Parts: sequence; structure tokens; C-alpha cells
Amino acid sequence: MIQTKQDIIQIIKKDAWMMEALYTAKSLQLPDWWICAGFVRAKVWDVLHDYSERTPIQDIDVIYFDTENFVEQEEKRLERILQTANGHYPWSVKNEARMHICNGIEPYVSSEDAIAKFPETATSLGVKLNEHDNIILTAPHGIDDCVQMRVKPTPYFLDNPELLTIYHTRLTEKNWSAVWPKLTFKR
Repeated sequence: MIQTKQDIIQIIKKDAWMMEALYTAKSLQLPDWWICAGFVRAKVWDVLHDYSERTPIQDIDVIYFDTENFVEQEEKRLERILQTANGHYPWSVKNEARMHICNGIEPYVSSEDAIAKFPETATSLGVKLNEHDNIILTAPHGIDDCVQMRVKPTPYFLDNPELLTIYHTRLTEKNWSAVWPKLTFKR
């Protein structure tokens, strides 16, 4: 049973694959870095569905916040470093200091601000290792929707109805109910 942030941290701590990804991402020493979204969400949903095998994820989203160097080529360079370190992981690196441009919205003020503005509350999760290698979990909208397997838009998407098309498109494209049938969705 997963009920608290500490429960999520414990299931990640026991997962050697996830811990290896966290140590690899930490080695980049990026400012305000997190591994977020499906990396955390899928693990929680797999555990809640009693899956013994990991559900494959499209990518491992490593985000950071650096206002000094926000060219896309730097993100690609960092992905190559991660790929060299751990080539069996599907790395994706994004500097949230520039992602507002891609998303056509106001600039983010931090990586956690960006996570808060992801499309779904259940996806608005991030983890990283602190200086003592303890797992830190951020959940700007809490963990209830993720652990209750509810998929709904974040307040940011609800406050900006023009963004709801993105949310609905993601629900169709991701087809999460085919993988995790216990999910419920707010359309």
C-alpha cells in the first residue's frame, strides 16, 4: 500500500534500476535538477497494480533550471553524457529555463514550478538525490491523485482552458488505461 511520500521514496530506494538512474543524473551536477513525470508515476502505478515487471517508459525525464545556458544543444550534449554513462537508459534532458518558449507560456521560475505546470497532477512528481544521497520527492499537487490512480489536469491547465487540448490529446496518445486498467480519468 502506498499512502505517503515516504512510501514512494521507499519503493524507489528498493529499485536498483531507479537508483542507478538517480546516481547517474546526479553525476551531471546540474542546478535544480530532478528526474520527473513517468519515471515516478509509472513506478507507483506498477506497484499499485501488483506488477512484478517494470512497465517500459518512453524516456527518463531529467530536468534542470539554468538561466545562463539555455540552448537546446546543451541539453543534447548532456543527453550524450548520460548515454555514455548508462546507454541502456532512455535519457531525455530539458532545461526548464527555456521550456516556456517551447510551450508558449510565461517563464518558469524553477524546476519545481515547471513540474507544477505539467498537464496531469499524477505526473507532477519529481525525485532527486541530495548531497547525502537521500531521495527527495517533490509533489506540488500532493501525491493523492497518483496513489489513488486518478488522472486529472493540474490547476494550471484548468486555469488555462486553451491548454486542455494538450491534456486530452495526451490521454488519447498515452492510452494509460491499456497498461494500468485501475486508473480513473477526468476528461
